Amino acid sequence: MNIHEYQAKKLFQHYAIPTPQGCVASSALDAQNIAETLTNESWVVKAQIHAGGRGKVGGVKLAKTPSDVFNFTNELIGKRLITKQTNAHGLPIESVLIEKTYPIKRELYLSLLVERSSERLVFVASSAGGIDIESIAHQLPEEIITVTVHPATGLQPSHCRKIGYALKLERAQQKQLDVILHGMMNLFLEKDASQIEINPLIETQTGELIALDAKINFDDNALALHDDILALRDANQEDAKEHEAEQFGLNYIALDGNIGCMVNGAGLAMATMDLVKLKGGLPANFLDVGGGTNAEKVCEAFKLILADGNVKAVLVNIFGGIVKCDIIAQGILAAMAQINVHVPVVVRLEGTNANEGRALLSNTQFTLYAANDLNDAAQQVVSLAKGIA
Repeated sequence: MNIHEYQAKKLFQHYAIPTPQGCVASSALDAQNIAETLTNESWVVKAQIHAGGRGKVGGVKLAKTPSDVFNFTNELIGKRLITKQTNAHGLPIESVLIEKTYPIKRELYLSLLVERSSERLVFVASSAGGIDIESIAHQLPEEIITVTVHPATGLQPSHCRKIGYALKLERAQQKQLDVILHGMMNLFLEKDASQIEINPLIETQTGELIALDAKINFDDNALALHDDILALRDANQEDAKEHEAEQFGLNYIALDGNIGCMVNGAGLAMATMDLVKLKGGLPANFLDVGGGTNAEKVCEAFKLILADGNVKAVLVNIFGGIVKCDIIAQGILAAMAQINVHVPVVVRLEGTNANEGRALLSNTQFTLYAANDLNDAAQQVVSLAKGIA
């Protein structure tokens, strides 16, 4: 789960990680009032969306007067911002973060994440931070250092010194860095984060270290343990269909193709999508209804797929193990009875109660295409999606 920058900075402050003075606003008038309260020579207006790359597309603006803050906020709020990390529709801007600006001497990079290959937490740091950190990682990999933290020993002074040396910090700044690193580690562990990123971590002209930006991702599997983090969720920043699917316990990811896929089991879903692609088709989604599904969930899954206007055909591929094929069939029929099904549906059922499921689907007024096996099902649905069957 992602959260907004202003929410991440509130967590930073709780863990003694220094951040700029600022406040979030949901209207131009509120933004202007905040700027007037934060006495300064200039302010930054930052669009709050769950994506990076805002500065390169007009989502971060420098204001010289409170009136500029008002005007910039008025331009941003209510719009959708498209960055390299969003889809073509972008994400809605419903609030902006107003902050004081600081005289920047250097921009640094600092993050903490899980490295699955070593099963450890790893700090990643660079003395060359800022908006082009991705380019630096590719062109000058020697500028990026990693420090692995063993869970038995935790963050050690030697780790902090190594990072401080890589960031070319002076002795007084090393003490500030120690506080930041321990704050990041404690936040990561106590709130079950999956990544914390500060880009940039700035060094001001007076030698202070401040987290100018903040990004935190959390482990979805641990959210049940953290009501305070779950309360920060902004569903408007998520894909609407994916969010709806989650409410019914469905694993759904929207894709760019035109063949809807409904499968039980993540592995079988991946294999189904691969075979569709092999036959010349493009999946419109990943959808795993799970091993212990029921007719209601199948019905909701079917409606989710058909809500995608790009879908030209649907492939239902079920292997009945824990889930029974006749239950899947009942859900399909229930969905088709409730909504206007305007695309062909190919169904492949195997396993527990497969014959009963096929019988239910064959004895109906709806137009369904039965498949003998997965290979046949994939070929049929691709042909139907292309309108050549």
